[in-house]
Amino acid sequence: MTVTLSNTPVLTTERLTMRVPEMADFEPFCAFVCSDRVRYIGGGADKDRLHAWRAFAHITGHWPLRGFGTFVLVDKSSGAPVGSAGPWFPECWPEHELGWTIWAPEAEGKSFAHEALIALRRHAYADLGWTTAVSYIDPENARSIALAERLGCRLEQTAPTPFGDGQTLVYRHPSPAEVAA
Repeated sequence: MTVTLSNTPVLTTERLTMRVPEMADFEPFCAFVCSDRVRYIGGGADKDRLHAWRAFAHITGHWPLRGFGTFVLVDKSSGAPVGSAGPWFPECWPEHELGWTIWAPEAEGKSFAHEALIALRRHAYADLGWTTAVSYIDPENARSIALAERLGCRLEQTAPTPFGDGQTLVYRHPSPAEVAA
């Protein structure tokens, strides 16, 4: 028997289908988590399948616990999962976050994350009723900083972070009114 998360939205953009994680997504996710490409979010070449499994279960389990979560980004042209993005609010997070990762190196630089985040921010504001959102970014992650700025986010120097480390950057997304203008 295969158990699925029911009543979860599927969002689409011009090039992406965004849906809840499925078991078939684990292998590309595992390859990402166990690579140096994930150095800014707690993975890396020193990680193993067990670490990847726990992270995968974490993003999947967020859905039934919060009623929303990280979507897997599927490239419509190839059918391949290329990353994940979405609304995120684990225990102890000070604010609702919109996060993103691009798993496949060949999917980098194609604006998949930008395309997804525009749709996901609209979803968070219109469907989830959020009035604000942030993105927590490692200060060395130049690509994510550039994306946050391209999305119209503003750096907030004094906003709390989930890690209390004084290092994580907090980028505030434009408000629903600003996005609609």
